[in-house]
Amino acid sequence: MLPVVSIIMGSTSDLPVMEKAAKLLDEMEIPFELHALSAHRTPAEVEDFAKGAKERGIKVIIAAAGMAAHLCGVIASMTTLPVIGVPINSSLSGMDALLAIVQMPPGIPVATVGINGALNAGILAVQILSTGDEKLQEKLAAYKEDLKKKIVKANEELAQIHFTYKTN
Repeated sequence: MLPVVSIIMGSTSDLPVMEKAAKLLDEMEIPFELHALSAHRTPAEVEDFAKGAKERGIKVIIAAAGMAAHLCGVIASMTTLPVIGVPINSSLSGMDALLAIVQMPPGIPVATVGINGALNAGILAVQILSTGDEKLQEKLAAYKEDLKKKIVKANEELAQIHFTYKTN
Protein backbone atom coordinates (compact mmCIF):
# COMPACT_ATOMS: atom_id res chain seq x y z
CA MET A 1 0.00 0.00 0.00
CA LEU A 2 1.50 3.30 -1.11
CA PRO A 3 0.43 6.66 0.33
CA VAL A 4 -1.45 9.18 -1.82
CA VAL A 5 -1.71 11.86 0.89
CA SER A 6 1.10 13.23 3.03
CA ILE A 7 0.34 14.81 6.39
CA ILE A 8 3.27 16.99 7.35
CA MET A 9 3.72 18.66 10.73
CA GLY A 10 6.28 21.15 11.93
CA SER A 11 6.68 18.96 15.03
CA THR A 12 4.95 16.06 16.72
CA SER A 13 3.31 18.53 19.12
CA ASP A 14 0.90 19.17 16.19
CA LEU A 15 -0.27 15.55 16.16
CA PRO A 16 -3.30 16.04 18.47
CA VAL A 17 -4.70 18.46 15.87
CA MET A 18 -3.54 16.61 12.75
CA GLU A 19 -4.80 13.21 13.81
CA LYS A 20 -8.30 14.42 12.90
CA ALA A 21 -7.23 14.45 9.25
CA ALA A 22 -5.50 11.09 9.70
CA LYS A 23 -8.62 9.53 11.21
CA LEU A 24 -10.80 10.77 8.35
CA LEU A 25 -8.37 9.46 5.71
CA ASP A 26 -8.26 6.15 7.55
CA GLU A 27 -12.08 6.02 7.65
CA MET A 28 -12.19 6.73 3.90
CA GLU A 29 -9.57 3.98 3.30
CA ILE A 30 -7.09 6.42 1.75
CA PRO A 31 -3.43 5.48 2.27
CA PHE A 32 -1.45 8.30 3.86
CA GLU A 33 1.82 9.01 5.58
CA LEU A 34 2.75 11.18 8.56
CA HIS A 35 6.01 13.12 8.82
CA ALA A 36 7.49 15.79 11.05
CA LEU A 37 9.48 18.26 8.98
CA SER A 38 10.55 21.78 9.81
CA ALA A 39 11.13 24.54 7.29
CA HIS A 40 13.58 26.09 9.76
CA ARG A 41 15.24 23.08 11.45
CA THR A 42 15.33 20.57 8.55
CA PRO A 43 15.17 22.64 5.34
CA ALA A 44 17.12 20.10 3.25
CA GLU A 45 14.73 17.32 4.27
CA VAL A 46 11.73 19.52 3.45
CA GLU A 47 13.19 20.17 0.00
CA ASP A 48 13.83 16.45 -0.59
CA PHE A 49 10.28 15.63 0.52
CA ALA A 50 8.60 18.32 -1.58
CA LYS A 51 10.59 17.65 -4.75
CA GLY A 52 10.11 13.87 -4.48
CA ALA A 53 6.47 13.67 -3.35
CA LYS A 54 4.88 13.49 -6.81
CA GLU A 55 7.29 10.78 -8.00
CA ARG A 56 6.39 8.71 -4.92
CA GLY A 57 2.69 8.83 -5.85
CA ILE A 58 1.54 11.54 -3.45
CA LYS A 59 -1.46 13.45 -4.84
CA VAL A 60 -2.27 15.88 -2.01
CA ILE A 61 -0.16 17.31 0.82
CA ILE A 62 -1.70 18.51 4.09
CA ALA A 63 0.85 20.66 5.92
CA ALA A 64 0.45 22.01 9.43
CA ALA A 65 2.46 24.81 10.89
CA GLY A 66 2.27 27.19 13.82
CA MET A 67 3.79 30.54 14.63
CA ALA A 68 5.79 31.75 11.58
CA ALA A 69 4.16 28.88 9.60
CA HIS A 70 6.55 28.78 6.66
CA LEU A 71 6.35 25.02 6.13
CA CYS A 72 3.22 25.06 3.95
CA GLY A 73 4.49 27.74 1.60
CA VAL A 74 7.98 26.29 1.35
CA ILE A 75 6.52 22.92 0.34
CA ALA A 76 4.13 24.59 -2.13
CA SER A 77 7.03 26.47 -3.71
CA MET A 78 8.76 23.19 -4.57
CA THR A 79 5.91 21.06 -5.95
CA THR A 80 2.99 21.23 -8.35
CA LEU A 81 0.87 19.10 -6.01
CA PRO A 82 -2.03 20.72 -4.13
CA VAL A 83 -0.99 21.80 -0.64
CA ILE A 84 -3.57 22.34 2.09
CA GLY A 85 -2.31 24.44 4.99
CA VAL A 86 -3.51 23.95 8.56
CA PRO A 87 -2.61 26.88 10.84
CA ILE A 88 -1.86 25.59 14.34
CA ASN A 89 -2.83 27.57 17.41
CA SER A 90 0.55 27.70 19.12
CA SER A 91 0.84 31.44 19.75
CA LEU A 92 -1.21 34.60 19.17
CA SER A 93 -4.34 32.40 19.11
CA GLY A 94 -3.12 30.93 15.81
CA MET A 95 -3.63 34.19 13.91
CA ASP A 96 0.09 34.47 13.16
CA ALA A 97 0.06 31.03 11.53
CA LEU A 98 -3.21 31.70 9.67
CA LEU A 99 -1.90 34.92 8.15
CA ALA A 100 1.48 33.40 7.30
CA ILE A 101 -0.17 30.51 5.43
CA VAL A 102 -2.95 32.40 3.68
CA GLN A 103 -0.78 35.31 2.45
CA MET A 104 1.22 33.44 -0.18
CA PRO A 105 2.74 35.31 -3.11
CA PRO A 106 1.23 34.94 -6.60
CA GLY A 107 2.07 31.58 -8.15
CA ILE A 108 2.48 29.72 -4.83
CA PRO A 109 -1.07 28.87 -3.72
CA VAL A 110 -1.78 27.09 -0.46
CA ALA A 111 -5.41 26.18 0.22
CA THR A 112 -5.90 27.18 3.83
CA VAL A 113 -8.41 25.92 6.37
CA GLY A 114 -9.26 27.47 9.71
CA ILE A 115 -7.02 27.44 12.75
CA ASN A 116 -6.63 23.82 13.95
CA GLY A 117 -8.94 22.82 11.07
CA ALA A 118 -7.28 19.48 10.31
CA LEU A 119 -10.61 17.71 9.81
CA ASN A 120 -11.58 20.19 7.07
CA ALA A 121 -8.14 19.72 5.53
CA GLY A 122 -8.77 15.99 5.44
CA ILE A 123 -12.21 16.50 3.89
CA LEU A 124 -10.75 18.85 1.27
CA ALA A 125 -8.06 16.28 0.44
CA VAL A 126 -10.78 13.64 -0.01
CA GLN A 127 -12.75 16.01 -2.24
CA ILE A 128 -9.66 16.61 -4.40
CA LEU A 129 -8.96 12.88 -4.68
CA SER A 130 -12.60 12.04 -5.36
CA THR A 131 -12.70 14.05 -8.59
CA GLY A 132 -11.33 10.98 -10.36
CA ASP A 133 -12.75 8.24 -8.15
CA GLU A 134 -16.48 7.45 -8.16
CA LYS A 135 -16.22 5.07 -5.18
CA LEU A 136 -14.57 7.79 -3.13
CA GLN A 137 -17.27 10.26 -4.23
CA GLU A 138 -19.87 7.85 -2.85
CA LYS A 139 -18.03 7.57 0.49
CA LEU A 140 -17.79 11.34 0.69
CA ALA A 141 -21.50 11.75 -0.08
CA ALA A 142 -22.35 9.22 2.66
CA TYR A 143 -20.06 11.08 5.10
CA LYS A 144 -21.82 14.37 4.36
CA GLU A 145 -25.26 12.73 4.61
CA ASP A 146 -24.25 11.47 8.06
CA LEU A 147 -23.37 15.05 9.06
CA LYS A 148 -26.87 16.10 8.01
CA LYS A 149 -28.43 13.27 10.04
CA LYS A 150 -26.53 14.41 13.14
CA ILE A 151 -28.07 17.88 12.89
CA VAL A 152 -31.57 16.45 12.37
CA LYS A 153 -31.09 14.28 15.46
CA ALA A 154 -29.75 17.26 17.44
CA ASN A 155 -32.90 19.24 16.61
CA GLU A 156 -35.09 16.32 17.71
CA GLU A 157 -33.21 16.26 21.02
CA LEU A 158 -33.49 20.03 21.40
CA ALA A 159 -37.26 19.77 20.91
CA GLN A 160 -37.40 17.65 24.08
CA ILE A 161 -35.80 20.35 26.23
CA HIS A 162 -38.38 22.42 28.10
CA PHE A 163 -38.17 25.97 29.37
CA THR A 164 -41.05 28.14 30.45
CA TYR A 165 -40.61 30.58 27.58
CA LYS A 166 -39.20 28.20 24.93
CA THR A 167 -41.55 28.26 21.95
CA ASN A 168 -40.44 25.23 19.94
